[in-house]
Amino acid sequence: MKRKVIVLFLACATVAACGEYQQLLKSDDYSLVYREAIAYYNRGEYKRARELFSSVRDVFRGRAQEPTMEYYIALCAYNQKEYELAAGEFRRFVKNFPENENVEDCMYMIGYCNYLQSPNARLDQGVTEDAIKDFQLFLDLYPGNYRKEQVNEYMDILRDKLSYKDFLSAENYYRREHYKSAVICFENCLKDYPGTKYREEIMYMLFSSKFEIAVNSYEALQYERFTEAKEEYYFFIDEYPNSRHAGQMIPMYATINAYLERLAPDNDD
Repeated sequence: MKRKVIVLFLACATVAACGEYQQLLKSDDYSLVYREAIAYYNRGEYKRARELFSSVRDVFRGRAQEPTMEYYIALCAYNQKEYELAAGEFRRFVKNFPENENVEDCMYMIGYCNYLQSPNARLDQGVTEDAIKDFQLFLDLYPGNYRKEQVNEYMDILRDKLSYKDFLSAENYYRREHYKSAVICFENCLKDYPGTKYREEIMYMLFSSKFEIAVNSYEALQYERFTEAKEEYYFFIDEYPNSRHAGQMIPMYATINAYLERLAPDNDD
């Protein structure tokens, strides 16, 4: 019996709350709607808060409450996990209220919302690149912000994702034995992301690709190409002397030396 009373009480409270909310949506007491929207937000009812703010958005246009209301609308979208919309709202806030005290926070949130939208590395990374640019602008404008270390961590994660996407693309060429295309992609990846955690794998496949190109070249081109492969071997061993790839690379290195000894210009007849 007691449980039934509690359930009935909660149901009545819910109905009453819904009725109150519907009345607010229709109310022409705009100040009340504004205050109640903040109250809904503070209770974590972001959908209702956002709808209430939106219902009086035009009313407060150009008034003292506008910046606060627009800031809450952006926060509501963020808390509802509508990150693309939230990023747009925060960006609009910065544009419309450049002197407001919340601009610094909004600048951070633009980057963070894009960070949260960043997709799997195999998908298009446009939003990932946007997040990096937004975070970098934030750091440039607010170098002393308390979020600096966290932002740098986020940027490292995003750059790692971009480097992994490029690595996957280059690896795809390598696996399909399109070695010339693989070399171009591997070299670009090392140039764009010199600190990537995939560096060892990239350098190994770059060496292997150059080796395969040399082996399968016309004899007139082999000396130059084996020389390039040998240089790549030295670059790799210098950085990774104890690499797990050493067992595969040593026989290839021996093959390179044998070819170079035979093809050396001073050995020509």
